[in-house]
Amino acid sequence: MNISYNWLKEYVDFDLTPDEVAAALTSIGLETGGVEEVQTIKGGLEGLVIGEVLTCVPHPNSDHMHVTTVNLGSGEPVQIVCGAPNVAAGQKVVVATLGTKLYDGEQCFTIKKSKLRGVESNGMICAEDEIGIGTDHAGIIVLPADVVPGTLAKDYYQVKSDYVLEVDITPNRADACSHYGVARDLYAWLIQNGRTATLKRPSVEAFAVENHDLDINVTVENAEACPHYAGVTVKGVTVKESPAWLQDKLRTIGLRPINNVVDITNYIVHAFGQPLHCFDADTIKGGEVIVKTMPEGTPFVTLDGVERKLSERDLMICNREEAMCIAGVFGGLNSGSTEATKDVFLESAYFHPTWVRKTARRHGLSTDASFRFERGIDPNSVIYCLKLAALMVKELAGGTISSEIKDVCAGPVADFRVELPYEKVHSLIGKTIPVETIKSIVKSLEMKIVSETSEGLTLDVPPYRVDVQRDCDVIEDILRIYGYNNVEIPTTLKSSLTTKGECDKSNKIQNLISEQLVGAGFNEILNNSLTRAAYYDGLESYPSANLVMLMNPLSADLNAMRQTLLFGGLESIVRNANRKNADLKFFEFGNCYHFNAEKKNDEKPLAAYSEEYHLGLWLTGKKVSNSWAHADEDSSVYELKAYVENILARVGLHMHDLVIGNLTDDIYAAALSVNTRGGKRLATFGVVTRKILKAFDIENEVFYADLNWNELMKAIKNIKVSYTEISKFPAVKRDLALLLDKKIQFAEIEKIAYETEKKLLKSVELFDVYEGKNLEAGKKSYAVSFLLQDENATLNEKQIDKIMQKLIANLQNKLDAKLR
Repeated sequence: MNISYNWLKEYVDFDLTPDEVAAALTSIGLETGGVEEVQTIKGGLEGLVIGEVLTCVPHPNSDHMHVTTVNLGSGEPVQIVCGAPNVAAGQKVVVATLGTKLYDGEQCFTIKKSKLRGVESNGMICAEDEIGIGTDHAGIIVLPADVVPGTLAKDYYQVKSDYVLEVDITPNRADACSHYGVARDLYAWLIQNGRTATLKRPSVEAFAVENHDLDINVTVENAEACPHYAGVTVKGVTVKESPAWLQDKLRTIGLRPINNVVDITNYIVHAFGQPLHCFDADTIKGGEVIVKTMPEGTPFVTLDGVERKLSERDLMICNREEAMCIAGVFGGLNSGSTEATKDVFLESAYFHPTWVRKTARRHGLSTDASFRFERGIDPNSVIYCLKLAALMVKELAGGTISSEIKDVCAGPVADFRVELPYEKVHSLIGKTIPVETIKSIVKSLEMKIVSETSEGLTLDVPPYRVDVQRDCDVIEDILRIYGYNNVEIPTTLKSSLTTKGECDKSNKIQNLISEQLVGAGFNEILNNSLTRAAYYDGLESYPSANLVMLMNPLSADLNAMRQTLLFGGLESIVRNANRKNADLKFFEFGNCYHFNAEKKNDEKPLAAYSEEYHLGLWLTGKKVSNSWAHADEDSSVYELKAYVENILARVGLHMHDLVIGNLTDDIYAAALSVNTRGGKRLATFGVVTRKILKAFDIENEVFYADLNWNELMKAIKNIKVSYTEISKFPAVKRDLALLLDKKIQFAEIEKIAYETEKKLLKSVELFDVYEGKNLEAGKKSYAVSFLLQDENATLNEKQIDKIMQKLIANLQNKLDAKLR
């Protein structure tokens, strides 16, 4: 949001520079992205001077141009060729000297020495529209005779400079969506930093009803959607161009002036955050404004000329015959004021934020009004802003206030009552702030101290602070005004969410694994926890029914909490692949969320919700490409398996102590699971199905692993990783060629082997697979290597044979294996 430095000073007095204001606002949570100097006239009329036309003769090679000599107040007169029909000797004119930059909208051109029809020209005599002071292009500007040549045009036209502060308003700070709202926060900062300041706004005491010649009634049929609606009429107005001061204000913050009546409503919404609408009173048929909903599907043409079909949940501003405006969002085609308008009806209202937000989303509309209404405006500013608007219309457009204020209000809006214990303030902030400082800050933020004890305060928070309804919200406000930089960061952080040491251990191991993966060529990604619910349609492993849905999503793409990290990683893969970066290794740590309707409990509203911390790995594309030392090689699921095993080994788990099995899962075409012997799943990994990849438009195979970090931390809770010396005694390797059924996987052989010999068997490796000639149908051959080693003695042949015979027997009995 653009905030004018000069405009801000109308509401709070300060002596800060624009950059100092930006720094102050940023320190209290209104982050200011930039400060830009602007002039009331673009370019500030730099390079333009007042000149006197000394001579003016017809151009020898043109029937409409003239050759002039112009006195610029210093030096020799300059020769300028001018095509304006009204140029004449003796005139005082505005001259753009060589090097001057002139602007036409966003276009800029520089005045250079040139030849026009063979005659040299050293500048340009300007018209109004060429320098931005008006729209007339019929001829050059002719100034009064007493203007002194050499006077700078910026001095003659009294060009003023201002500064625009680009303030980023977070969604919770609806109160700061105006100049006065920002001024309130700046005032609190000034008081806290020991500066003298006053906060003020224009008085409306001059408001008075002058007659009752134009009485328009107001009826509110839907008080839920419109708790407060007010209107007043002004008769006999003249709709015309706004005065320069109002136009300058609007242009400074990037708005285009339209006419005096519309400009007043735009001024007030940016000054005080209260959207207004000005109706041509002649369009209010039946002399009554009715606030109500319309039947489903009712056609309505908005101000942009688009016909929209209304919902029965769209609140409308109507007359007795038809709808005129979508309440709080957009005006109707004929609802505004034009140059033909003589009488106006000014509307000021408080519309329910949820109604406005849903209507704006339904129709794909976003306006200055809807932006503020859907976040929650100040319900107590409705009448003040209506009175101010009426006074401004009377001042700038003439006319008389011709009716009482029609004020339909469901009831006064109460302040938020908040109990603020000092102990909680000190606990959350991490520092003991003096009580007087706390009281000073809350008062400067317009909170009322209802009562006070030695233990805390009872506060009434004004209703425009929709984000401050709890003690922790007040504490956050106190801290941002007190200054985050004034609170020292403790050297030791304590967590109230975990038992002592548990969080530290998890974070330490997480950093360890991250370093390991980065060392293996992975890049860490961080995706949004919000995701598209449609990703889960039809999935059995992650049913849509288990999604944690958002009540008011920003969009259909961010309407649910993720159940798995998979889809965020696939989005990252698509983004990179579309930018010619297809060979990828990603990992991500993040929470996954789950809803279980069976656990729903009215007494415990969070019982049905759970979250788990996971680690996801993604591989796609080539493992090796464009290497002089190695042929191109595609990534594979076996490469992913090695990374998963290395992670488990790094945290102290041995594969032969875990249960590896086949996994049937609709996100994988083929997959394995890794479980503890107690049945807790630690990880799954495999090949992502083509169906899912096709939905993301991914051509390459993607290999994905999911590790449940919470279960992993539980599994290693009592494990201590330690080192042992390399054995002094030699290891013995024995190979077996086994004929097996095609359905049998190596994992089953590995499992039986470790169960057979738990002490001396160190590793089991598959080094060859053969299928084809000379084998029985439905059979395959595995060549498996077994490594045996005793840490305390050299194995003899008898021990080795005994182990191998036992191993062969178990493989034959359990897998029907045969030796080849």
